[in-house]
Amino acid sequence: MSASMHPSDSGRLPDGTAAIVLLDARGTVLTCTGEVEELTGLRAEELRGYRMADLLAGGSGEAPGSAGMPPGGNVTLRGPDGEPAEVRLTVLPLSPGSDCRALVMLTPASAARLREEDQALVRALFSQTRFRLAIHDTELRMIRVNMIPSLELPPGTSYAQVRPGARVGDFMVPEDAARLEEQLRRVAETGEPLVDWEQSARLVTTRERERRVAYSAFRLHKEEGGVMGVAVFAADVTDQFLNRRRLELLHAASTRLGRTLDVIANTEELARVLVPDLADLASVDLTAEVVAGEEPGAFFGADSELRRVATAAFDGRWPPEVYSVGETFRIQDVERETLSTDSAAVVADLTWVRGQFAQYPGRSRLALPHAATSLMIVPVRARGLVLGAVGLWRVGERPSFGPDDTVLAEEIVSRAALSVDNARRYAREHRTVETLQRSLLPQPVVDLSAAETAGTYVPAATAAGTGGSWFDVIPLSSCRVAFVVGDMAAHGLTATAAMGRLRTAVLTLADLDLAPEELLTRLDDLAGRLADAEPRNDPGTGSGVLGATCLYCVYDPVSGRCTMASAGRPSPIVLAARRAADFAPLKPGPPLGVGGLPFESAEVPLDPGSLLVFGTDEAMAHAGESPERGMIRLRDQAAAVARDDRTPAEIGRMVLEDLLPGEPPANEVALLVARVRAMPAGTVATWEFPADPAVVARTRSLVTSQLAEWDLPQLAFTTELIASELVTNSIRHAGGPVVLRLIRDETLICEVSDPSQTQPHLRRAQPTDEGGRGLFLIAQLTHRWGSRYTHSGKTIWTEQLLEAEPEAF
Repeated sequence: MSASMHPSDSGRLPDGTAAIVLLDARGTVLTCTGEVEELTGLRAEELRGYRMADLLAGGSGEAPGSAGMPPGGNVTLRGPDGEPAEVRLTVLPLSPGSDCRALVMLTPASAARLREEDQALVRALFSQTRFRLAIHDTELRMIRVNMIPSLELPPGTSYAQVRPGARVGDFMVPEDAARLEEQLRRVAETGEPLVDWEQSARLVTTRERERRVAYSAFRLHKEEGGVMGVAVFAADVTDQFLNRRRLELLHAASTRLGRTLDVIANTEELARVLVPDLADLASVDLTAEVVAGEEPGAFFGADSELRRVATAAFDGRWPPEVYSVGETFRIQDVERETLSTDSAAVVADLTWVRGQFAQYPGRSRLALPHAATSLMIVPVRARGLVLGAVGLWRVGERPSFGPDDTVLAEEIVSRAALSVDNARRYAREHRTVETLQRSLLPQPVVDLSAAETAGTYVPAATAAGTGGSWFDVIPLSSCRVAFVVGDMAAHGLTATAAMGRLRTAVLTLADLDLAPEELLTRLDDLAGRLADAEPRNDPGTGSGVLGATCLYCVYDPVSGRCTMASAGRPSPIVLAARRAADFAPLKPGPPLGVGGLPFESAEVPLDPGSLLVFGTDEAMAHAGESPERGMIRLRDQAAAVARDDRTPAEIGRMVLEDLLPGEPPANEVALLVARVRAMPAGTVATWEFPADPAVVARTRSLVTSQLAEWDLPQLAFTTELIASELVTNSIRHAGGPVVLRLIRDETLICEVSDPSQTQPHLRRAQPTDEGGRGLFLIAQLTHRWGSRYTHSGKTIWTEQLLEAEPEAF
């Protein structure tokens, strides 16, 4: 035997062993490896002949040749320079047929302990069953695995499929096994570890059962170099995955559903939430009443009809063999019974159903896509009423719906049902508000002798911004016309109803022919009283009466002047020929119901053909802009599109197309465009008389001549009678001067003005009275009559129809 031993080409001993010594029967060193010098300080040649016991600390020191084998276990050697060295002696007896009777391995105690810990760890890993541990060779065959029960294979499965030498494809579905082997091959080739990679790991015997495993893997190396294989840790995380998916879906449902108050948008979002996480195909069907925004009725009649309102497919292509979005269908007794329950219905295998429905094409179109393998129907219920149904399908190799899927689907659909029902109720309220609002507005286009007008109302996108704005065109006496634009301080159904009350009040006050500032003063008082009549905890704010605004303008086509007053509204825009578009010089007063300051009026001369534009300033402003900026934009756009050959309706439409592009506005818009006119030449005749009874005869002569000139001889007698009666009353009770004016319009208008502020009153005269029958006589002869205050007194006016003969009296 050589003087020193070299067990490996590298000179390193296995398992952390520092040196090897061969002993004879007396424990004398015959030979050893060169590494012994690191432990004892003696070279191999010097150590030969020593007893092993002499190398131990506390040894006998006897000369070589004494009998005795060293003990095994931890001992202390005399190290270099006399320092002790803790080592582990492993004594291996040899066969007695040779001089060498024992092989002793010397291992540093620390290395020995580390080796024991490594061995204990490996034993523990391969004996536990909480997670699977496998070693794959370079061909990805399993060469060592821990306890097989960690796979949780069902009864009847052969464990030989997963014993050493097997591949993952022997017990795992092909598509899942292929993805796993691809990752393990990458680890073996690159050395880059795989950490907590989670994927589906369904077993071939229960491929319909969801199984999720988290894999970690790292490459193993041989001691002499080269790749040994790949170590794989696998932990079953199916429960965690299902819980996480459930929470993620519920979170998605809570954050994505109900963000809009549109019924269809909510159903579309529901379908997108369910696909592909819970199903491969999803449809949402609603009853006809819900789609129309009405209250859902009983769902058990033979005429129960559903409309498909939303679909979603995992690949973006909805199967053409089933109902698509927009199609309606009637369901049968089986489907109706299913939807009348509170729980979902699951068909795990559609094979039998296809055979049963083969002779019923309608039912096949309802629930049987060609690629579907399982089906779940979930009723959409809210407040105990059936709103519709959600259909869910899975296709291909995806597992059928299970109990956990059913619970999850029911919870998500339940949340969606509340969102759909809220959207339906909101849409119904919005439609009610809009319908009421439109019913309270006048006809959009009004054509009068004094003006041609066109009003436009654009509802807001939501009920929160709809209701309360109005415009009006009111014919007044003597061919005059009033333009009104107002807005409540709130929106909604209550504000719309209150707006109707204010509009009616304006119509009533306008019939009194009050001046604009006087009309607003009375309207302001009425608004305050209406606000006081509302609940004490919210006076005026619910209906928006307190703080409402109103602009009232009166245009006289005879004088060509427009008188206006405002309660909190901006001035109208005036567009006249040869002048730049600008706002009328009007100082707005406080909003209605606020009080404190009087209302001021302004008078603006208008040329024939001039345009007046009234709009709601808040709605014209873009996001972040002031209402004043919105009115400036309205002025500029109106000036850009205003032309003589365009009607007010065309101008209004073009203005709004530019100012309100795309989506409906956040607040409703009311726009009124009026093109004023002057009375044609020769249609007005005016005379002024002193307070002399002798002029009455002359008034009759002038009236007869003027009516002959206008070719209205059939009205001569009654008009003479009316004029003489009114002029006589003015001379007798008011004094002069007295002004008589005839206006030929769609009716014949006769006016008498005097300086008195006393209004006449119609009364029934007694048989013995000598007077008091004049106004009664006029009321019987005319179509309408009335009186109004003027700056210099009052005016009494009458109207007669041109084509009708006067009735006998």
